[in-house]
Amino acid sequence: MNKKNSLPLIQLNTGTFKSYDGTSIYYEVRGKGEPIVFVYGIACLMNHWKYQIDHFSKKFQVISFDLRGHHQSGAPIDNQELTLAAIGKDLSCLMRTLGLKKAHFVGHSFGVPVMLAAYGDSPSVFKSLSFVNGFSKNPIKGMFGLDVVEPLFHFVKSQFEKNPTLWNAFWRAAVDNQLAMFFSTIAGGFNFQLTPFKDIEIYAKGVSQIPLEIFLPLFEDMMSFNGDPIASTISRPTLIMSGQKDMVTPQKFQNDLHALISGSQFITIPYGSHCCQLDFPDYVNLKLEEFLLGVG
Repeated sequence: MNKKNSLPLIQLNTGTFKSYDGTSIYYEVRGKGEPIVFVYGIACLMNHWKYQIDHFSKKFQVISFDLRGHHQSGAPIDNQELTLAAIGKDLSCLMRTLGLKKAHFVGHSFGVPVMLAAYGDSPSVFKSLSFVNGFSKNPIKGMFGLDVVEPLFHFVKSQFEKNPTLWNAFWRAAVDNQLAMFFSTIAGGFNFQLTPFKDIEIYAKGVSQIPLEIFLPLFEDMMSFNGDPIASTISRPTLIMSGQKDMVTPQKFQNDLHALISGSQFITIPYGSHCCQLDFPDYVNLKLEEFLLGVG
């Protein structure tokens, strides 16, 4: 093996910190250079950013973390702290823990209102913002072209309160199976022809591991959140990426953000699903890198 031509190994550093309310938050840091923080969506996992983490850690310091109540992060003692505002504060605490004054932030789906909440809390830590298939307020009206998600949510919540054990078991079985993966794909969650099935499978298993006592409060807070007033105050360079075939958060939501944020850049990902960072990783990486290098 020619060592001169071999690529250097990217060192992985991991850690946890106590957030403002004592909740333990897990994070990972790779690479060196300007910091980029990647924020995934509700009930997702770091694997949603795998291609971006691999690419950008060669030139940047890449930071990823688990949302409170997700995977290796702890759940708050008080369920009232399962909110977008709370996760926004976690981001501010993460920056202080790592000794960073500013960073680029990249969010997907639910990760976008998380970033808006964080910007409202600590705007000075943002060097730039990049939104992938995001939204600033309730995205479930008309999700999948139907108005059934909100009534279904309230039904599940009411039944879960009566029998949490049964409904957690049902949730795991309903999500972690190939039929559910297929329907999430054809509904616009993924591009079945482009996203490796292994990534869809990892996502489904990750969702099934989030207990309903975590998912339901966060989802309910998402429905009531309105980030429009915060978005309209953003003065940092902002990139908005929108999957053309996304039926989970259709382009209307990204167009609304573009209209609210003065000077923002807007890019459509042709044939992109809700998870276009997995469908078209090279294109997303290219456009994101062009934007970040332009920020300076």
